[in-house]
Amino acid sequence: MKWEIVIGLEVHAQLNTRSKIFSGAATAFGAAPNTQACGVDVALPGVLPVLNRGAVERAVRFGLAVGATINRHSIFARKNYFYPDLPKGYQISQYEIPVVQGGSITIPAGETGKTIRLTRAHLEEDAGKSLHEDFHGMSGIDLNRAGTPLLEIVSEPDMRSAQEAVAYAKALHSLVRWIDICDGNMQEGSFRCDANVSVRLLGSDTLGTRCEIKNLNSFRFLERAIEHEARRQIEVLENGGSIVQETRLYDPDRDATRSMRTKEDAHDYRYFPDPDLLPLEVSGAWIEEIRSSMPALPQVKRERFVTLCGVTPYDAAVLTSSRELADYFEEAARGADERTAKQCANWITGNLNARLNDEGLEITQARIAAGQLRGLVDRIVDGTISGKIAKDVFDAMWAGEGDADRIISVRGLRQISDSGEIGKIVDQVIAANAQQVADYRAGKDKAFNSLVGQVMKATKGKANPRQVNEILRKKLSG
Repeated sequence: MKWEIVIGLEVHAQLNTRSKIFSGAATAFGAAPNTQACGVDVALPGVLPVLNRGAVERAVRFGLAVGATINRHSIFARKNYFYPDLPKGYQISQYEIPVVQGGSITIPAGETGKTIRLTRAHLEEDAGKSLHEDFHGMSGIDLNRAGTPLLEIVSEPDMRSAQEAVAYAKALHSLVRWIDICDGNMQEGSFRCDANVSVRLLGSDTLGTRCEIKNLNSFRFLERAIEHEARRQIEVLENGGSIVQETRLYDPDRDATRSMRTKEDAHDYRYFPDPDLLPLEVSGAWIEEIRSSMPALPQVKRERFVTLCGVTPYDAAVLTSSRELADYFEEAARGADERTAKQCANWITGNLNARLNDEGLEITQARIAAGQLRGLVDRIVDGTISGKIAKDVFDAMWAGEGDADRIISVRGLRQISDSGEIGKIVDQVIAANAQQVADYRAGKDKAFNSLVGQVMKATKGKANPRQVNEILRKKLSG
Protein backbone atom coordinates (compact mmCIF):
# COMPACT_ATOMS: atom_id res chain seq x y z
CA MET A 1 0.00 0.00 0.00
CA LYS A 2 1.27 3.48 -0.84
CA TRP A 3 -0.94 5.16 1.71
CA GLU A 4 -0.46 5.48 5.47
CA ILE A 5 -3.33 6.06 7.89
CA VAL A 6 -2.76 8.59 10.67
CA ILE A 7 -5.10 8.49 13.68
CA GLY A 8 -5.50 10.50 16.85
CA LEU A 9 -8.27 9.96 19.39
CA GLU A 10 -10.18 12.32 21.63
CA VAL A 11 -11.85 10.35 24.42
CA HIS A 12 -14.50 11.77 26.72
CA ALA A 13 -14.49 9.90 30.03
CA GLN A 14 -17.39 10.79 32.32
CA LEU A 15 -16.00 11.20 35.82
CA ASN A 16 -17.83 9.17 38.43
CA THR A 17 -18.67 11.97 40.83
CA ARG A 18 -22.13 11.95 42.38
CA SER A 19 -22.76 15.58 41.45
CA LYS A 20 -22.00 17.68 38.39
CA ILE A 21 -18.82 19.60 37.76
CA PHE A 22 -20.21 23.07 38.55
CA SER A 23 -23.45 22.34 40.42
CA GLY A 24 -24.92 20.05 43.05
CA ALA A 25 -27.29 18.28 40.65
CA ALA A 26 -27.07 14.48 40.52
CA THR A 27 -25.32 12.56 37.72
CA ALA A 28 -27.15 9.21 38.06
CA PHE A 29 -27.98 7.57 34.74
CA GLY A 30 -31.55 6.82 33.68
CA ALA A 31 -33.52 9.56 35.46
CA ALA A 32 -36.64 10.99 33.80
CA PRO A 33 -35.75 13.81 31.36
CA ASN A 34 -34.89 17.16 32.91
CA THR A 35 -35.22 15.96 36.51
CA GLN A 36 -31.48 16.31 37.22
CA ALA A 37 -30.89 19.83 35.94
CA CYS A 38 -30.68 22.74 38.34
CA GLY A 39 -30.46 26.49 37.79
CA VAL A 40 -26.73 26.36 37.03
CA ASP A 41 -27.20 23.62 34.43
CA VAL A 42 -30.02 25.40 32.58
CA ALA A 43 -28.25 28.80 32.80
CA LEU A 44 -30.80 30.78 34.76
CA PRO A 45 -29.79 34.44 35.09
CA GLY A 46 -27.58 35.26 38.08
CA VAL A 47 -26.45 31.71 38.93
CA LEU A 48 -22.74 31.01 39.35
CA PRO A 49 -20.71 27.81 38.83
CA VAL A 50 -18.77 26.25 41.73
CA LEU A 51 -16.03 23.73 40.84
CA ASN A 52 -16.41 20.13 42.06
CA ARG A 53 -13.27 19.15 43.99
CA GLY A 54 -13.86 15.46 43.26
CA ALA A 55 -13.65 16.07 39.51
CA VAL A 56 -10.27 17.77 39.91
CA GLU A 57 -9.00 14.92 42.08
CA ARG A 58 -9.94 12.38 39.41
CA ALA A 59 -8.20 14.39 36.70
CA VAL A 60 -5.03 14.53 38.79
CA ARG A 61 -5.28 10.79 39.44
CA PHE A 62 -5.37 10.17 35.70
CA GLY A 63 -2.41 12.46 35.09
CA LEU A 64 -0.33 10.60 37.66
CA ALA A 65 -1.30 7.24 36.15
CA VAL A 66 -0.04 8.20 32.68
CA GLY A 67 3.13 9.97 33.84
CA ALA A 68 1.88 13.41 32.77
CA THR A 69 2.66 16.87 34.07
CA ILE A 70 0.06 18.14 36.53
CA ASN A 71 -0.25 21.87 36.03
CA ARG A 72 -0.35 23.46 39.45
CA HIS A 73 -2.13 26.44 37.88
CA SER A 74 -4.80 26.02 35.20
CA ILE A 75 -7.80 28.00 34.00
CA PHE A 76 -11.29 27.38 32.69
CA ALA A 77 -12.46 28.90 29.44
CA ARG A 78 -15.73 29.44 27.63
CA LYS A 79 -16.05 27.54 24.37
CA ASN A 80 -18.70 29.43 22.45
CA TYR A 81 -21.07 27.73 20.04
CA PHE A 82 -24.82 27.49 19.53
CA TYR A 83 -26.67 24.23 19.83
CA PRO A 84 -30.16 23.58 21.23
CA ASP A 85 -28.92 21.35 24.07
CA LEU A 86 -26.35 23.92 25.27
CA PRO A 87 -28.43 26.33 27.37
CA LYS A 88 -25.67 28.88 28.12
CA GLY A 89 -24.56 29.20 24.51
CA TYR A 90 -21.09 28.16 25.63
CA GLN A 91 -19.42 25.15 27.21
CA ILE A 92 -17.08 25.55 30.17
CA SER A 93 -13.86 23.74 29.27
CA GLN A 94 -10.09 24.22 29.48
CA TYR A 95 -8.07 25.44 26.53
CA GLU A 96 -4.68 27.12 26.87
CA ILE A 97 -3.72 25.66 30.25
CA PRO A 98 -5.28 22.26 31.00
CA VAL A 99 -4.88 20.50 34.32
CA VAL A 100 -2.99 17.57 32.71
CA GLN A 101 -0.36 17.85 29.98
CA GLY A 102 1.59 15.09 28.25
CA GLY A 103 1.89 11.50 29.43
CA SER A 104 1.60 8.27 27.46
CA ILE A 105 -0.21 4.95 27.14
CA THR A 106 1.52 1.73 26.03
CA ILE A 107 -0.46 -0.65 23.82
CA PRO A 108 0.33 -4.27 22.84
CA ALA A 109 2.45 -4.31 19.67
CA GLY A 110 5.41 -6.55 18.89
CA GLU A 111 7.62 -7.67 21.76
CA THR A 112 7.92 -4.35 23.58
CA GLY A 113 4.60 -2.66 22.82
CA LYS A 114 4.03 0.76 21.28
CA THR A 115 3.86 4.04 23.17
CA ILE A 116 1.05 6.44 22.28
CA ARG A 117 1.75 9.97 23.43
CA LEU A 118 -0.94 12.06 25.07
CA THR A 119 -1.28 15.74 24.28
CA ARG A 120 -3.44 16.72 27.24
CA ALA A 121 -6.38 15.83 29.43
CA HIS A 122 -8.68 18.64 30.40
CA LEU A 123 -11.81 19.07 32.47
CA GLU A 124 -15.07 20.22 30.92
CA GLU A 125 -18.82 19.99 31.29
CA ASP A 126 -21.02 17.86 29.06
CA ALA A 127 -23.89 19.29 27.03
CA GLY A 128 -27.48 18.06 27.18
CA LYS A 129 -29.00 15.60 24.74
CA SER A 130 -31.27 16.15 21.76
CA LEU A 131 -34.02 13.55 21.38
CA HIS A 132 -35.33 12.95 17.88
CA GLU A 133 -36.94 9.51 17.99
CA ASP A 134 -39.91 10.18 20.28
CA PHE A 135 -41.23 13.29 18.63
CA HIS A 136 -42.92 13.66 15.23
CA GLY A 137 -41.48 16.56 13.29
CA MET A 138 -39.85 17.97 16.42
CA SER A 139 -36.87 17.38 18.72
CA GLY A 140 -36.92 17.18 22.49
CA ILE A 141 -34.15 18.38 24.81
CA ASP A 142 -33.06 16.49 27.92
CA LEU A 143 -30.71 18.54 30.10
CA ASN A 144 -29.91 15.81 32.63
CA ARG A 145 -26.41 15.42 31.12
CA ALA A 146 -25.77 19.18 31.00
CA GLY A 147 -22.93 19.89 33.43
CA THR A 148 -21.88 16.27 33.85
CA PRO A 149 -18.09 16.23 34.50
CA LEU A 150 -15.92 15.00 31.64
CA LEU A 151 -12.22 14.44 31.26
CA GLU A 152 -11.33 14.87 27.60
CA ILE A 153 -8.18 12.86 26.86
CA VAL A 154 -6.45 13.89 23.64
CA SER A 155 -3.77 11.74 22.00
CA GLU A 156 -1.09 12.68 19.54
CA PRO A 157 -1.65 11.29 15.99
CA ASP A 158 0.56 8.28 16.76
CA MET A 159 -1.71 5.44 15.63
CA ARG A 160 -1.34 3.92 12.17
CA SER A 161 -4.23 1.46 11.94
CA ALA A 162 -7.75 0.95 13.18
CA GLN A 163 -6.45 -1.99 15.23
CA GLU A 164 -3.92 0.24 17.02
CA ALA A 165 -6.67 2.78 17.72
CA VAL A 166 -8.86 0.08 19.26
CA ALA A 167 -5.93 -1.24 21.34
CA TYR A 168 -5.29 2.30 22.62
CA ALA A 169 -8.97 2.90 23.40
CA LYS A 170 -9.18 -0.43 25.26
CA ALA A 171 -6.03 0.35 27.26
CA LEU A 172 -7.43 3.76 28.18
CA HIS A 173 -10.82 2.26 29.03
CA SER A 174 -9.16 -0.28 31.31
CA LEU A 175 -7.03 2.40 32.98
CA VAL A 176 -9.84 4.85 33.84
CA ARG A 177 -11.78 1.97 35.39
CA TRP A 178 -8.66 0.66 37.16
CA ILE A 179 -7.99 3.99 38.91
CA ASP A 180 -11.72 4.40 39.60
CA ILE A 181 -12.41 7.70 37.87
CA CYS A 182 -14.96 6.46 35.31
CA ASP A 183 -17.27 3.44 35.15
CA GLY A 184 -16.46 3.00 31.45
CA ASN A 185 -20.05 2.16 30.50
CA MET A 186 -20.06 2.81 26.76
CA GLN A 187 -23.76 2.00 26.33
CA GLU A 188 -24.64 4.78 28.78
CA GLY A 189 -22.23 7.25 27.18
CA SER A 190 -19.68 7.25 30.00
CA PHE A 191 -16.81 6.57 27.59
CA ARG A 192 -17.04 8.04 24.09
CA CYS A 193 -14.45 8.31 21.35
CA ASP A 194 -13.94 10.85 18.58
CA ALA A 195 -11.48 9.67 15.93
CA ASN A 196 -9.40 12.11 13.87
CA VAL A 197 -8.46 10.29 10.68
CA SER A 198 -6.23 11.35 7.79
CA VAL A 199 -4.13 9.60 5.15
CA ARG A 200 -0.82 10.46 3.55
CA LEU A 201 1.65 8.90 1.14
CA LEU A 202 4.02 6.41 2.72
CA GLY A 203 7.26 8.11 3.72
CA SER A 204 5.71 11.57 3.94
CA ASP A 205 6.15 13.62 7.12
CA THR A 206 3.30 15.98 6.27
CA LEU A 207 -0.06 15.27 7.87
CA GLY A 208 -3.05 15.02 5.57
CA THR A 209 -6.33 16.86 6.04
CA ARG A 210 -8.18 15.21 8.89
CA CYS A 211 -11.82 14.38 9.38
CA GLU A 212 -13.27 13.85 12.84
CA ILE A 213 -15.72 11.00 13.40
CA LYS A 214 -17.86 11.84 16.43
CA ASN A 215 -19.32 9.87 19.32
CA LEU A 216 -18.20 6.30 18.68
CA ASN A 217 -19.54 4.30 21.60
CA SER A 218 -18.17 0.81 20.95
CA PHE A 219 -14.76 -0.59 20.05
CA ARG A 220 -16.27 -2.43 17.09
CA PHE A 221 -17.79 0.77 15.68
CA LEU A 222 -14.51 2.62 16.29
CA GLU A 223 -12.60 0.07 14.19
CA ARG A 224 -15.16 -0.06 11.40
CA ALA A 225 -15.56 3.72 11.24
CA ILE A 226 -11.81 4.31 10.93
CA GLU A 227 -11.41 1.64 8.27
CA HIS A 228 -14.29 3.04 6.23
CA GLU A 229 -13.13 6.64 6.55
CA ALA A 230 -9.58 5.76 5.52
CA ARG A 231 -10.88 3.93 2.43
CA ARG A 232 -13.11 6.89 1.57
CA GLN A 233 -10.26 9.38 1.81
CA ILE A 234 -7.90 7.22 -0.25
CA GLU A 235 -10.54 6.80 -2.94
CA VAL A 236 -11.15 10.57 -3.08
CA LEU A 237 -7.42 11.33 -3.38
CA GLU A 238 -6.76 8.63 -5.96
CA ASN A 239 -9.60 10.04 -8.07
CA GLY A 240 -7.95 13.47 -8.06
CA GLY A 241 -10.14 15.05 -5.38
CA SER A 242 -9.21 16.70 -2.09
CA ILE A 243 -10.26 16.04 1.48
CA VAL A 244 -12.44 18.63 3.22
CA GLN A 245 -11.81 19.11 6.93
CA GLU A 246 -15.13 18.22 8.48
CA THR A 247 -16.96 16.43 11.24
CA ARG A 248 -18.56 13.15 10.21
CA LEU A 249 -20.88 10.62 11.83
CA TYR A 250 -20.63 6.85 11.54
CA ASP A 251 -23.80 5.00 10.51
CA PRO A 252 -23.43 1.37 11.68
CA ASP A 253 -26.45 0.22 9.68
CA ARG A 254 -24.85 1.36 6.42
CA ASP A 255 -21.28 0.83 7.66
CA ALA A 256 -20.38 4.26 6.33
CA THR A 257 -19.53 7.75 7.53
CA ARG A 258 -21.48 10.81 6.42
CA SER A 259 -20.79 14.50 6.61
CA MET A 260 -22.24 16.33 9.61
CA ARG A 261 -20.71 19.82 9.43
CA THR A 262 -17.55 21.63 8.43
CA LYS A 263 -14.88 21.04 11.08
CA GLU A 264 -14.33 24.01 13.34
CA ASP A 265 -10.88 25.19 14.39
CA ALA A 266 -10.11 26.56 17.83
CA HIS A 267 -10.56 30.19 16.77
CA ASP A 268 -14.11 29.43 15.62
CA TYR A 269 -15.09 28.81 19.25
CA ARG A 270 -13.80 32.24 20.44
CA TYR A 271 -12.26 30.80 23.61
CA PHE A 272 -11.74 33.23 26.48
CA PRO A 273 -11.17 32.72 30.24
CA ASP A 274 -14.41 32.20 32.15
CA PRO A 275 -14.88 35.28 34.38
CA ASP A 276 -17.12 33.34 36.78
CA LEU A 277 -14.40 30.83 37.77
CA LEU A 278 -11.15 31.49 39.60
CA PRO A 279 -7.98 29.87 38.26
CA LEU A 280 -7.60 26.28 39.47
CA GLU A 281 -4.69 25.92 41.90
CA VAL A 282 -3.50 22.39 42.72
CA SER A 283 -0.99 22.25 45.56
CA GLY A 284 1.98 19.90 45.62
CA ALA A 285 0.75 18.48 48.92
CA TRP A 286 -2.62 17.60 47.39
CA ILE A 287 -0.94 15.92 44.41
CA GLU A 288 1.15 13.77 46.78
CA GLU A 289 -1.93 12.93 48.83
CA ILE A 290 -3.69 11.71 45.69
CA ARG A 291 -0.59 9.78 44.59
CA SER A 292 -0.38 7.97 47.93
CA SER A 293 -4.03 6.86 47.67
CA MET A 294 -3.72 5.33 44.20
CA PRO A 295 -3.73 1.55 43.61
CA ALA A 296 -0.78 -0.25 42.02
CA LEU A 297 -1.06 0.37 38.30
CA PRO A 298 -1.57 -2.40 35.69
CA GLN A 299 2.06 -2.35 34.50
CA VAL A 300 3.30 -2.86 38.06
CA LYS A 301 0.89 -5.77 38.55
CA ARG A 302 1.90 -7.34 35.22
CA GLU A 303 5.57 -7.27 36.15
CA ARG A 304 4.79 -8.73 39.57
CA PHE A 305 2.73 -11.58 38.09
CA VAL A 306 5.50 -12.46 35.63
CA THR A 307 8.34 -12.20 38.16
CA LEU A 308 6.78 -13.68 41.29
CA CYS A 309 4.14 -16.03 39.87
CA GLY A 310 5.86 -17.27 36.72
CA VAL A 311 2.90 -16.18 34.59
CA THR A 312 3.56 -15.57 30.88
CA PRO A 313 3.57 -11.91 29.74
CA TYR A 314 0.49 -12.60 27.61
CA ASP A 315 -1.46 -14.10 30.54
CA ALA A 316 -0.29 -11.26 32.78
CA ALA A 317 -1.75 -8.79 30.27
CA VAL A 318 -5.07 -10.66 30.27
CA LEU A 319 -5.13 -10.85 34.08
CA THR A 320 -4.61 -7.08 34.35
CA SER A 321 -7.24 -6.16 31.76
CA SER A 322 -9.34 -5.03 34.71
CA ARG A 323 -8.60 -4.32 38.33
CA GLU A 324 -11.29 -6.77 39.43
CA LEU A 325 -9.75 -9.59 37.41
CA ALA A 326 -6.30 -8.86 38.81
CA ASP A 327 -7.74 -8.89 42.33
CA TYR A 328 -9.44 -12.23 41.62
CA PHE A 329 -6.16 -13.78 40.47
CA GLU A 330 -4.22 -12.40 43.42
CA GLU A 331 -6.74 -13.86 45.84
CA ALA A 332 -6.72 -17.24 44.07
CA ALA A 333 -2.91 -17.37 43.97
CA ARG A 334 -2.25 -15.99 47.47
CA GLY A 335 0.50 -18.01 49.16
CA ALA A 336 0.81 -20.38 46.20
CA ASP A 337 4.02 -21.79 44.76
CA GLU A 338 4.85 -21.01 41.12
CA ARG A 339 3.26 -24.18 39.75
CA THR A 340 -0.04 -23.53 41.54
CA ALA A 341 -0.04 -19.84 40.59
CA LYS A 342 0.44 -20.75 36.92
CA GLN A 343 -2.43 -23.22 37.13
CA CYS A 344 -4.66 -20.53 38.67
CA ALA A 345 -3.75 -18.17 35.83
CA ASN A 346 -4.47 -20.86 33.23
CA TRP A 347 -7.89 -21.61 34.66
CA ILE A 348 -8.83 -17.93 34.94
CA THR A 349 -7.70 -16.97 31.44
CA GLY A 350 -9.10 -20.20 30.00
CA ASN A 351 -12.18 -21.89 31.41
CA LEU A 352 -13.37 -19.08 33.68
CA ASN A 353 -13.04 -16.30 31.09
CA ALA A 354 -14.70 -18.48 28.45
CA ARG A 355 -17.67 -19.12 30.72
CA LEU A 356 -17.96 -15.42 31.62
CA ASN A 357 -17.89 -14.46 27.93
CA ASP A 358 -20.47 -17.09 27.00
CA GLU A 359 -22.90 -15.78 29.61
CA GLY A 360 -22.06 -12.08 29.24
CA LEU A 361 -20.90 -11.76 32.85
CA GLU A 362 -18.22 -9.65 34.53
CA ILE A 363 -15.64 -11.23 36.82
CA THR A 364 -17.49 -9.76 39.80
CA GLN A 365 -20.48 -11.92 38.78
CA ALA A 366 -18.52 -15.17 38.55
CA ARG A 367 -20.32 -18.10 40.16
CA ILE A 368 -17.05 -19.52 41.45
CA ALA A 369 -15.22 -17.44 44.06
CA ALA A 370 -11.44 -17.03 43.86
CA GLY A 371 -10.96 -19.22 46.93
CA GLN A 372 -13.10 -21.96 45.40
CA LEU A 373 -11.08 -21.90 42.17
CA ARG A 374 -7.90 -22.23 44.23
CA GLY A 375 -9.43 -25.29 45.91
CA LEU A 376 -9.97 -26.88 42.51
CA VAL A 377 -6.41 -26.09 41.41
CA ASP A 378 -5.00 -27.55 44.64
CA ARG A 379 -6.74 -30.86 43.90
CA ILE A 380 -5.19 -30.93 40.42
CA VAL A 381 -1.71 -30.11 41.71
CA ASP A 382 -1.79 -32.71 44.50
CA GLY A 383 -2.98 -35.40 42.08
CA THR A 384 -6.43 -35.90 43.62
CA ILE A 385 -8.06 -35.37 40.21
CA SER A 386 -6.82 -35.16 36.64
CA GLY A 387 -7.11 -32.10 34.43
CA LYS A 388 -9.86 -33.80 32.44
CA ILE A 389 -11.95 -34.57 35.52
CA ALA A 390 -11.26 -31.05 36.79
CA LYS A 391 -13.31 -29.66 33.90
CA ASP A 392 -16.31 -31.67 35.07
CA VAL A 393 -15.75 -30.49 38.63
CA PHE A 394 -15.53 -26.88 37.37
CA ASP A 395 -18.88 -27.26 35.58
CA ALA A 396 -20.45 -28.64 38.74
CA MET A 397 -19.01 -25.79 40.81
CA TRP A 398 -20.39 -23.26 38.33
CA ALA A 399 -23.80 -24.95 38.62
CA GLY A 400 -23.72 -24.36 42.37
CA GLU A 401 -23.04 -27.89 43.62
CA GLY A 402 -20.47 -26.73 46.15
CA ASP A 403 -16.70 -26.57 46.34
CA ALA A 404 -14.26 -28.95 44.65
CA ASP A 405 -13.70 -31.26 47.63
CA ARG A 406 -17.43 -31.81 48.13
CA ILE A 407 -18.07 -32.56 44.45
CA ILE A 408 -15.09 -34.94 44.23
CA SER A 409 -16.31 -36.81 47.30
CA VAL A 410 -20.01 -36.99 46.36
CA ARG A 411 -19.33 -38.07 42.78
CA GLY A 412 -16.45 -40.39 43.62
CA LEU A 413 -14.06 -38.63 41.27
CA ARG A 414 -10.84 -39.12 43.19
CA GLN A 415 -8.01 -40.00 40.82
CA ILE A 416 -6.59 -43.53 40.86
CA SER A 417 -2.90 -43.18 41.67
CA ASP A 418 -2.22 -46.70 42.99
CA SER A 419 0.37 -48.10 40.57
CA GLY A 420 -0.64 -51.67 41.36
CA GLU A 421 -4.29 -51.04 40.51
CA ILE A 422 -3.37 -49.17 37.33
CA GLY A 423 -0.98 -51.98 36.38
CA LYS A 424 -3.77 -54.57 36.55
CA ILE A 425 -5.99 -52.52 34.25
CA VAL A 426 -3.09 -51.96 31.83
CA ASP A 427 -2.55 -55.74 31.70
CA GLN A 428 -6.22 -56.26 30.84
CA VAL A 429 -6.10 -53.65 28.06
CA ILE A 430 -2.93 -55.16 26.58
CA ALA A 431 -4.47 -58.62 26.59
CA ALA A 432 -7.66 -57.38 24.91
CA ASN A 433 -5.95 -55.32 22.18
CA ALA A 434 -3.33 -57.60 20.60
CA GLN A 435 -3.44 -55.85 17.20
CA GLN A 436 -2.82 -52.38 18.65
CA VAL A 437 0.01 -53.76 20.78
CA ALA A 438 1.57 -55.26 17.65
CA ASP A 439 1.12 -51.95 15.77
CA TYR A 440 2.87 -50.04 18.54
CA ARG A 441 5.78 -52.48 18.62
CA ALA A 442 5.99 -52.07 14.84
CA GLY A 443 6.59 -48.35 15.34
CA LYS A 444 3.08 -46.92 15.03
CA ASP A 445 2.86 -44.29 17.80
CA LYS A 446 -0.87 -43.70 17.29
CA ALA A 447 -1.49 -47.19 18.60
CA PHE A 448 0.01 -46.18 21.95
CA ASN A 449 -2.42 -43.27 22.29
CA SER A 450 -5.27 -45.61 21.52
CA LEU A 451 -4.16 -47.97 24.28
CA VAL A 452 -3.91 -45.07 26.75
CA GLY A 453 -7.45 -44.14 25.81
CA GLN A 454 -8.62 -47.68 26.50
CA VAL A 455 -7.07 -47.59 29.99
CA MET A 456 -8.65 -44.21 30.74
CA LYS A 457 -12.01 -45.50 29.51
CA ALA A 458 -11.74 -48.56 31.73
CA THR A 459 -11.09 -46.35 34.76
CA LYS A 460 -13.81 -43.83 33.74
CA GLY A 461 -11.12 -41.19 33.36
CA LYS A 462 -9.95 -41.53 36.97
CA ALA A 463 -6.49 -43.02 36.39
CA ASN A 464 -3.52 -40.71 36.76
CA PRO A 465 -2.58 -40.03 33.11
CA ARG A 466 1.13 -39.69 33.83
CA GLN A 467 1.23 -43.03 35.62
CA VAL A 468 -0.83 -44.68 32.88
CA ASN A 469 1.70 -43.54 30.27
CA GLU A 470 4.70 -44.67 32.33
CA ILE A 471 3.29 -48.10 33.26
CA LEU A 472 1.91 -48.85 29.78
CA ARG A 473 5.16 -47.89 28.05
CA LYS A 474 7.17 -50.01 30.50
CA LYS A 475 4.95 -53.07 30.03
CA LEU A 476 4.96 -52.76 26.23
CA SER A 477 8.73 -52.59 26.11
CA GLY A 478 9.17 -55.54 28.42
